[in-house]
Amino acid sequence: MASFGGYDMPLWYSTGVKAEHLAVIQGAGVFDTSHMAVVMVRGDGARELLQRCFTKDLERSVGRGKTPLIIGRCVYGIFLHPDGTVIDDAIVYQLGVKEYMVVVNAGMGPMVADHLLKAVEDDTRVEDLTDRVGKMDIQGIASARILKKIMRDPETLFEGMVYFSFKGGFGSFPTAVTETELLDGTRVLVSRTGYTGEFGFELFVEREQLESLWNQLLVAGEEYGVIPCGLAARDSLRAGAVLPLSHQDIGPWPFLANPWQFALCWNDDQNGFTKDFIGADALLEETDLQYTYAFAGFDPRKISSEASYVTDSGKNKIGTILTCTTDMAIGRQNGQIVSIAENTGDERGKSFTPKGLSCGFVLLEKKCETGEEIYLTDGKRKLKVEIRSDVRPGRTARLPIRTMV
Repeated sequence: MASFGGYDMPLWYSTGVKAEHLAVIQGAGVFDTSHMAVVMVRGDGARELLQRCFTKDLERSVGRGKTPLIIGRCVYGIFLHPDGTVIDDAIVYQLGVKEYMVVVNAGMGPMVADHLLKAVEDDTRVEDLTDRVGKMDIQGIASARILKKIMRDPETLFEGMVYFSFKGGFGSFPTAVTETELLDGTRVLVSRTGYTGEFGFELFVEREQLESLWNQLLVAGEEYGVIPCGLAARDSLRAGAVLPLSHQDIGPWPFLANPWQFALCWNDDQNGFTKDFIGADALLEETDLQYTYAFAGFDPRKISSEASYVTDSGKNKIGTILTCTTDMAIGRQNGQIVSIAENTGDERGKSFTPKGLSCGFVLLEKKCETGEEIYLTDGKRKLKVEIRSDVRPGRTARLPIRTMV
């Protein structure tokens, strides 16, 4: 157990980090994520308020066609300070015509709610529901098959459920999409999202229903090898999927020159934004850039002490390590990263056993190219890693749901 965002959280369960990581890649894992905070935004000006405060343009945010956010869809973006630094990242769900649910990180409910309230210009209501909502994630290729066993009318639930869409509602927060219940009558909001890079769902229920849902998922998933997963596996999975941890990989520096520019509403020419939002001017005026890059190593070793830093091949210090963990589902063959999840045929062969590779993010003072080698060191050990645009291949998050049920 460890303290995380003011909560007592499991780093891992009795099965251990490696088993939990691999369970999500090969079957399914369950995460208690009730430490995440929920902020409700309601009223005639709710959408306009979010447009002023959120980096994603809600009128150009859904799918490749960049269509408007609608009821039943959700979108990832950032809340920024006026100077362009990060308050928190979030997913915004449109529950109704004038009702939105904003999911932020542990302990950030009050801060994000206050940020929104300061920008309110009408009678829009902002309500912080911290510790009042139960949330659980089931992630992995078997997630839909497990969820199907405990849902009432799962066919309707899964029909047309694309990535970053949701159905149902919880407690006093219904949606106009689909009434979604467990077999025992518990109302649940089912979102096809997650923080692992793999196929799966985030589930919202009343907090009193959380323990029951947890037990139902473990029983239903027994034949698929489902196990509880802690923070360590969550960290290694999200790093291999090139997903940032707020206040660690994004934080008190301008939200620029990083792998997550899709969270900003850049115009087609990449020289401005499609709307104005808090922090936009600071980003457009910023000239002293710091560069955030994903990296992958050549073996499972990692360096993550507070004294660690990054050097170039000439031993010059060029930056700091933000995240360093080990993705245990991947390895290298003939110089290429491969995953146990990949369908690589004879090239990989059935004999492939991943040894794991270190991966994570660095914040550098200089611009680097994909494939460029840098070094992580704590002053005693030195690990060679390479700059990557992607890390774990064969991820399943975006696969068509019809192939996963």
